[in-house]
Amino acid sequence: MRIAKHLDLRDGSSCEIEYDEDESWLRAIWRGFVDPMEAYNGAENFLRAMETIHCRYLLNDNSQLSGPWFDSVEWLQSVWAPRATHLGLRFIAHVVQPSDLLDQAAIVSGEYPFNDHLRLQLFDDVVSAEEWLRTVRTE
Repeated sequence: MRIAKHLDLRDGSSCEIEYDEDESWLRAIWRGFVDPMEAYNGAENFLRAMETIHCRYLLNDNSQLSGPWFDSVEWLQSVWAPRATHLGLRFIAHVVQPSDLLDQAAIVSGEYPFNDHLRLQLFDDVVSAEEWLRTVRTE
């Protein structure tokens, strides 16, 4: 079920947020060249969705991005993550751009880069991210 979709008419980039009822997780799908304002707006749209769907799981799919993505890890750690955790988020499966896996791993190194209530795992493909989310649902 689609929750929100933002399409930038200038360049076709987008962020779509869906709730997968069968899997019981939210999915954020990012496409194209997402500028910082679009990234903030997409992250805020996710938080708004969490206000009504208190979901423990997020599949954040960056596999269709081109160019750099959201350089504000500090904002994610200090603002977004505490709000998301307060709303019930506990697990994030983050699918990075294939060329970006090592950079993302360095940025969010450590077992709990956000807080001890929010677990993040990086993946280079959506299928592996989905499999991981299915395993943590039993925790």
